[in-house]
Amino acid sequence: MYNKILIIGSCGAGKSTLARSLHEATGLPVVHLDALHWLPGWTERPKEEFLSLLRVELEKPHWIIDGNYSGSLPLRLQYCDAVIWLDYSRVTCLWGVVKRIIKNRGRTRPDMGPGCPERFDWDFIKYVWHFDGRKFEPLLAASGKPVFRARNRRVLKHIIISHFL
Repeated sequence: MYNKILIIGSCGAGKSTLARSLHEATGLPVVHLDALHWLPGWTERPKEEFLSLLRVELEKPHWIIDGNYSGSLPLRLQYCDAVIWLDYSRVTCLWGVVKRIIKNRGRTRPDMGPGCPERFDWDFIKYVWHFDGRKFEPLLAASGKPVFRARNRRVLKHIIISHFL
């Protein structure tokens, strides 16, 4: 059993949904990086404050952390036991974002910081479309940690059943 699990991947891939499902199955507490990063009104928390909050969470004995924030990935990799990489197609991720916007528009999702209601944002849509997860590969390879890379939900289900439940 892994006690410290990172979940990474493009926006819309389902990182937070997976984190909640794993929490329900394992009891491991969930830390959403978006909730640490965003202050009300979609204001970014200062980097050092974000990293300080993250370090507190990383020191705990058990967790599931979902989110990208590439600048903090080397730090998170030092602490984790395993990484689940949702390496889905851009179409899958974009569809996930669209569904999320429709479902939550005007409301703050539980995985976000307070005061950050879901909204449509063209820059965000462009970011998702151009997201390139290959940027993770060198850091993941150098970490020596087990990386479970799912390229679709069928593969993810097999990974979860085989390695995390």
